[in-house]
Amino acid sequence: MAGSVVLAAAAATQFFPRKSSSRGATDISEEEENADTIGADLVCKVFDRLFLEMQAVVVQLSQQVQQIQMSGQQIPEAQLRKLLTAEFERALTARQAQVYEDHDVDADCIEEATWEFVAKEDPKVVNAVERFQKLYESISGGTLVGRRPGVKVETKVAKIIDSAKTIEAASVYFVALSNVMREIVEQFKADGRNLQDPAVANDFQRQFASVANEVGEKALEGIGLTLTDFQASVEKNSGDPQVARSLQMLQMQQQKDLMEMGMVPPGM
Repeated sequence: MAGSVVLAAAAATQFFPRKSSSRGATDISEEEENADTIGADLVCKVFDRLFLEMQAVVVQLSQQVQQIQMSGQQIPEAQLRKLLTAEFERALTARQAQVYEDHDVDADCIEEATWEFVAKEDPKVVNAVERFQKLYESISGGTLVGRRPGVKVETKVAKIIDSAKTIEAASVYFVALSNVMREIVEQFKADGRNLQDPAVANDFQRQFASVANEVGEKALEGIGLTLTDFQASVEKNSGDPQVARSLQMLQMQQQKDLMEMGMVPPGM
């Protein structure tokens, strides 16, 4: 379970679940024509809005996992990951319709336009999609979108490290996250914000979640790992008592550090 705390707290998918369709050629042609009117900027706005909406969900899930952990309850890693993924996907389904309505776009058209821009390797769209992908992967460890015919999707095989190296990587990862937490808290203090205010604590969590993946990834790159490598290794070694204990201790130390900074950890 401690491994999932790492993944959920870091708050980092492929987006559209491919669905079967009985639409005819005329319907597909109309969809493609409508998709042509959707520019890259609009696609990015949709993904950015979804990212912010789901980032808040990830923060909430992280808080719930932390409460479970601090109460001493133990849930198997695989089971907890399934529960978190199901909650994420449920929330995503509920929010998509409103986001599309607010931007006056049709789901099929925005999907078609997204694939087109990804196929063209439009940098803005690719970055927006990848950011959302990482958010989903931080919860599930997998991807949400299927392959689109004609669009190249690169699949990278995770490098699995042993339990000792996983513990070392976790230490590097947590130190990096604690450092960025400290930077955010110091900025809040400089701005005169009340760290005991629940609204400020929520804002802290949102800001932390928005940078945690990038910060953690950069730290792991320094020791020759990707975030995917680390996540896969945590899952692979989750049954090792020493790994589970070390991850729990690191997470608890992070909470202690946060309290010493003057910020009340979520759920307390």
